[in-house]
Amino acid sequence: MSSELKDMNGKPINKIAMMALLLIGSFVIILMQTSLGTALPSLMTAFNVDSAGVQWLTTIFLMVNGIMVPVSAFLNTRVPTKYLYLSALLIYIIGTVIAVVTPTNAFWLLMVARALQAVAAGIVMPLMQVVALALFGEESRGKALGMVGLVIGMAPALGPTLSGWILDQDHTFLGLTIAGNWRSIFMLVLPIAIVVLLISFIYFKNILPTRDVKLNVRSLIESTFGFGLILFGSAMVSDHGWMSFTWVILPMLLGLLVIAEFAWHQSRMKVPFLDLSVFKNRQFTITTILVSLTFIAMIGVEMVLPIYMQRVRGLSPLNSGLTLLPGALMMGALSPLAGYLYDKHGARRLVIFGFSLVFIGTVPFYKLTETTPTIFITTLYMLRMAGIALTMMPLTSSAMGVLRQNQVAQGTAVNNTIRQVAASLGTAVLSSIMQSVINDHTPTSSLKIKDPLEYAQQMLNAGLSGFHASFLCAAGFVLVAFILAFFLHKGKVTAAEPEEEKA
Repeated sequence: MSSELKDMNGKPINKIAMMALLLIGSFVIILMQTSLGTALPSLMTAFNVDSAGVQWLTTIFLMVNGIMVPVSAFLNTRVPTKYLYLSALLIYIIGTVIAVVTPTNAFWLLMVARALQAVAAGIVMPLMQVVALALFGEESRGKALGMVGLVIGMAPALGPTLSGWILDQDHTFLGLTIAGNWRSIFMLVLPIAIVVLLISFIYFKNILPTRDVKLNVRSLIESTFGFGLILFGSAMVSDHGWMSFTWVILPMLLGLLVIAEFAWHQSRMKVPFLDLSVFKNRQFTITTILVSLTFIAMIGVEMVLPIYMQRVRGLSPLNSGLTLLPGALMMGALSPLAGYLYDKHGARRLVIFGFSLVFIGTVPFYKLTETTPTIFITTLYMLRMAGIALTMMPLTSSAMGVLRQNQVAQGTAVNNTIRQVAASLGTAVLSSIMQSVINDHTPTSSLKIKDPLEYAQQMLNAGLSGFHASFLCAAGFVLVAFILAFFLHKGKVTAAEPEEEKA
C-alpha cells in the first residue's frame, strides 16, 4: 500500500473529505448549466424579453465557460489548489446572490450573475478531474474518474427537472417558506455552496504543484472578443434579420478577423495560450468538428423544447422537466457503455450509428403540434440522447488518442474550448431562427381586436412554425455530422500511426 497522502506542505490529507467537498461543490456549480432550461418561459414573462433574448442566459454561460477552459489550465499551474477551489466557490456564491436579488427591470444584471457562475464552472470542471487523479493512485483511478463522470453527467441531467420541481410549488427550508419561482432555483442551492465553502477552508488542501507562469492577456482578450462578436451577431438575427449589416454581418466579420489574428498570434508564440497546431492533425480536426456539431444538436434542442412544451402544450415547468429527464438519464447510463465499445471497436462505426439515432430522433420534431403526446416527445428525446451518448465520449477519446503525449493537455483545452463556443453559437443560431420565423408569421395587432380567436390560432401557428424551423436546422447539423463521420478512421487510432503525423 502507498504511504499516507500529503499536501504540498507535507501535511496529511483526508482525501475522502476533500473528494466529497470537491464533488458536492462541483455538482452544485455544474447544475446551473442546465437548471434554467425549464425556467426560460417564466423568465421571459418576468423580465418581458423574447425567446432570443432569454436564450442569452444560456449562451453567455456556455461562452464564458468555454473561454475559461484554456484559462483554467493556466490557473491550475499558477494558483494553489485550495485557493483556486475556494475562489471558484466564492465567485459562484457572489453570482448566485446577485441572481437572487436581481430586479425584473434589470435583465442585464441576471446575465452578469450567469457569467460569474460560468467562471466558477469553467474553473471547477477541469480542476475536479486533475484533483481526483492526484488524490487517488493508479489502482483507483477508474473509480475516481467514475465519480467525476457521475457529477459531470448527472448534474446537467437533473438540472431541468429540479428547476421544474422548484417552480411548481412553494418549499419550506430550515423553517423558511420559499415561493416557487425562478429566484428559488438560485436560493435553494446557495446554502449548500456556502456550507461547502466554509468546510473547504479546513479540509481542502494544496495538492497540485504550482509554477510561476504568466497569463498572455493579449490572447485572452482576442479569444474573448473574437468569439463574443460572432455570438453577438448570430443572436441579433432574431431582431434584425440575417441581412442586417450593423447588427449581424459587421459583428460576425469583425469576430472572424479577430479570431484570424488570434490564430496567427498563437502560431508565433513559443508557449501558445491555445496551441492551434493540433489542428494539423486531420483526425483531431474531424473529431473536434463532430464533437462541436454534437453539442449544437444537444444543447440547442434542450433549450428550445421546454419553451415549446410550456408555451404550446401548456405543461408546467415540472412536467416539462420530467419529460426530458428519461433522455438525460439515458445519456448518463449509456456513456460508460460507449467507452467500453470504443475500446473494443474504435469510434467510426459507433459514431455513425449514434448520429443515425440522433437524426431519427430529431426529424419527427419537425411535425410537432399542439396535441403531440408527451410520451412521443419523451421517446424521441431518449433516442436522441442515446445517440449523443454513443458519439460524445468516443469522439473525445478519439481526438485525444491521435495526439502525442506532449500535445494532450493543449489538445484537451482546444477541444473543450471549441466545443463550448460551438454550443453557445448553436444555441444562439437555433433560438434566433425560431424567433425570426415567429416574427415573420405573427399576425397584425388589429386582428386581435377584430377576431381574438383567429388571432390566438395564428399566434399558435406562428410559434409552431418557429419551433419547426429550429428543429429542422438542428436536424441539418446532425446530417452534416453523420456524413462527416464516414471520414473517421476505422478502429482505434493512435498518435503513432504515420498517417496521423502528416501536416
